[in-house]
Amino acid sequence: MSADRRTLAPFGRRRVPIVDRCEYGSYVVLRCLDEAGPAPRPGQFYMLAAAEAWGGGEGERPFLPRAFSVLRATPESELHFLLEAVGPGTKRLGALAEGEELWLAGPFGVGFAPPAEQRRPLLVGGGVGIAPLAIWQDELGLDATVLLGFRDAAHAEGAAVLAEARLATDDGSVGHRGLVTDLLIQELDHTDDARAAVYACGPPPMLEAVRALCAERGVPAQLALESGMACGYGACFGCVVPTRAGYVRLCLEGPVLDAELLETALIPGTGHG
Repeated sequence: MSADRRTLAPFGRRRVPIVDRCEYGSYVVLRCLDEAGPAPRPGQFYMLAAAEAWGGGEGERPFLPRAFSVLRATPESELHFLLEAVGPGTKRLGALAEGEELWLAGPFGVGFAPPAEQRRPLLVGGGVGIAPLAIWQDELGLDATVLLGFRDAAHAEGAAVLAEARLATDDGSVGHRGLVTDLLIQELDHTDDARAAVYACGPPPMLEAVRALCAERGVPAQLALESGMACGYGACFGCVVPTRAGYVRLCLEGPVLDAELLETALIPGTGHG
């Protein structure tokens, strides 16, 4: 795997302070200061846990760390993470405030590869899966077209973490009424397929629609997948997914995979539960 897609994580976890917490509708962005860690590549992820009271209550087992794609990394050593409370672990993380601390390990995995020369990047995101597209847009610049899909207006407020995005919502409360893949079809209809490259992250049904569409049109695509992860180092085998080349661990060979390696992105155990 080429070095430009992976920053190697130092061994162990680091205790880092939260320097800001912002709300974007249904989402929270935590900003932490990681002065001891290396700069991540777009598409890589970290394992996060609250430094204090990281568990289900008195007498209960502590929660396992949660995997989060890095939303943004700044020259001042800040790391930003986009969270949505979908269970007790993410609810605990989302409740953290400025001045509290995180246990953080990473960056892990393989990130996005630059588009081939003359290809225009199309960034396609759904829900909390928009996170890795923000840091990728930071690197690619505003020449990248951004298409984002959300459930409703409250979730669509998360689009503010990216610039100049076109939006779709399931209920039509913001932007196009329908699926983000409707917007992708429109873009591809106005773009020579030989000059497009798609980067996508979101729920499995969205990723499968993107994969199938790009396969039909011969457009290269890279998909950032999600799966259950307990360690980030490849030891637990909790994030194994099937590909045309055999099984891979998303924390090592992913989370970004070339779409052509997948028979389907509808893989049991992937996505947010």
